[in-house]
Amino acid sequence: MTDSKCGETIEHLTRRGLFDRFGAGLCGAALTGLLQNNGSSVAANETMRLPDLVPKPSPSVPKANSVIHLFMNGGPSQMDLFDPKPELDRHHGESYFSKIAGEVERPESAGKLLRSSFKFAQHGQCGMWVSDVMPYLAQCVDDIAMIRSVHTVNLTHEVALFQLHSGRAFSGYPALGAWVTYALGSENQNIPAYVVLDDPQGLPTNRGQNWQSGFLPPVYQGTRFRASGEPLLHLKREFEEPDRVTLRERLLRSVLDREHLGGRPHQPQLDARIASYELAARMQLAAVDALDLNQETEATLQMYGVNDPITDSYGRRCLIARRLIERGVRFVQLYINGQVWDHHDNLTRRMKQVCGRTDKPVAALLNDLKQRGLFDSVLVLWGGEMGRLPIAQLSGEESTAGRDHNKNAMVQWFAGAGIKAGTVVGATDDLGMSAVENRVSVTDWHATILALLGYDYKQLSYSRNGLEERLTGVGEARVINEIMA
Repeated sequence: MTDSKCGETIEHLTRRGLFDRFGAGLCGAALTGLLQNNGSSVAANETMRLPDLVPKPSPSVPKANSVIHLFMNGGPSQMDLFDPKPELDRHHGESYFSKIAGEVERPESAGKLLRSSFKFAQHGQCGMWVSDVMPYLAQCVDDIAMIRSVHTVNLTHEVALFQLHSGRAFSGYPALGAWVTYALGSENQNIPAYVVLDDPQGLPTNRGQNWQSGFLPPVYQGTRFRASGEPLLHLKREFEEPDRVTLRERLLRSVLDREHLGGRPHQPQLDARIASYELAARMQLAAVDALDLNQETEATLQMYGVNDPITDSYGRRCLIARRLIERGVRFVQLYINGQVWDHHDNLTRRMKQVCGRTDKPVAALLNDLKQRGLFDSVLVLWGGEMGRLPIAQLSGEESTAGRDHNKNAMVQWFAGAGIKAGTVVGATDDLGMSAVENRVSVTDWHATILALLGYDYKQLSYSRNGLEERLTGVGEARVINEIMA
């Protein structure tokens, strides 16, 4: 065998060759040790810089410290809820399809102009218009800011949902709640910073992609809580033991996890898995009471409609949202099943059903936040991913008509911290077809939410592949100052 360095065989290695090889070996060993130490140092530094949920200050003084997003899947009809159209009443039954060809998903089912079957009245000191299908919210109009001129980019639910939740018209980007927790962390390290309360009857369209973390570290994605039964499965300990013993076990496990992680830098999935296990462990001891509605008074339960078969499910989730927020959770998002506001047919009957499920609990949430002194620090958002058209979508008789999708006009409202209450911003045309006055894009909507949380939308970014990614993308946005207090 020949040594490639000194040209000698191992069997006839000279004294000079021996020391030459020995020196190279020492250098190699030393280099290996240095690399290992350096690697450990890098790993330790990476571990120190792991994404976390510790509270972070906003660049400017925030008006709101937390968010409750009441998301109404499917596209609520603006001209049947908050945007009365007398011209639609006057022109009911007239043909209009030729003027909007290309603006509907299924032209073959498009009918004539369709008036609302609900009665509108002005409410509160501000005189805001609300239809009779939302009697409870009508009593809260002096606490909300209504935006009638929001528009989006696409007619289809999937794309519109991505746009509303993440600022992009396709999957893979962080949700609004992920951006907020990335920016602000959480005031409670024993409960997830971003909680999703979905409907026991089924997940919404796009399912978990609505609350994904995208390219942000996984620790910022939404965590689903169940509103019935155990909120989180397998949260309880398998067997009883003293808390002191449990804590020592977890301390040892944490040390072993950190040693394991130290040799594997740049693995965000591993980071998130360890963080999730540690959070779940802390929740076993500290967070179960946040979801225990037995601690609430009977009067509070009745106010939310808990134990009423119609309002129980959504009422429970609204009440849980309040309990989570008052315990320091940063972002809570409520969904209802499927696309329950997607009224392509039987609009009158189905609108009454979904409003019956949600109207009382939503009003209760607003009033409860006020009673508990939380209203001035919590931002409440309500709305869907699109609006509806002013023409009938027919599947039979006019009495069973619905409305098709509309990307050019929808309603969103804000309440709580930093909002100029009792305000109406923007307007649609005479028939409710398109936003025409003070138009608000979804990007503007996002920028306004960030502004209320103390962030200029251009300040909040995440470096990825040389690009400073933002919730609002690379374009310009406008903060809706008209609703700001």
